[in-house]
Amino acid sequence: MGHWGAMTDATPAPEPSPPGTDDRRPRYALWTALVWAVVYALDQVTKVLAVANLVEEGDPQPLVGDLLQLHLIRNPGAAFGFATGFTWIFTVLAAVVVVVVVRMSRKLRSLPWALAFGFLLAGATGNLTDRLLREPGFARGHVVDFLQLPHWPIFNVADASICTAAVLIAVLAVRGTGLDGRRETRPARTHQEAEGA
Repeated sequence: MGHWGAMTDATPAPEPSPPGTDDRRPRYALWTALVWAVVYALDQVTKVLAVANLVEEGDPQPLVGDLLQLHLIRNPGAAFGFATGFTWIFTVLAAVVVVVVVRMSRKLRSLPWALAFGFLLAGATGNLTDRLLREPGFARGHVVDFLQLPHWPIFNVADASICTAAVLIAVLAVRGTGLDGRRETRPARTHQEAEGA
């Protein structure tokens, strides 16, 4: 008993984590999942309503006057009707984006990045669902677009979500905010460097 007690007392205690290294990743990944779930559901529900209530290629119907109208079309290409002859390529690209975003979201320690990833994931999976499940066939399905602004291609909620993500990512990149939430700081220039410039 004494020998066992001595061995137990000699067992080293685990070292405490260094200050500032608390693992908050699950919380931020949860924000990504929450944004994805809300926006993805909104995208799918609005597409179902658009298909059920609008005539394809029919006359635009005002939703907010002439500012925002409803105009149902089937888009075989990328967002805003780009590259309509390469549906299967965009299906593959969307699937790759989903995998990359899911993997990277597990490393997040920044709320703004978590929100950006949530919007990006929702947009990618929203349109990917159409390409996988809608006519004319698996991986070749046409995306449902139905929102129209003046002088702007017809789009859907998933497209708007992708654009929102792009803006957030651009702002974070310009500000130098990393996935860990820290901002990159450039070293101050010395007096000699300033004179040399």
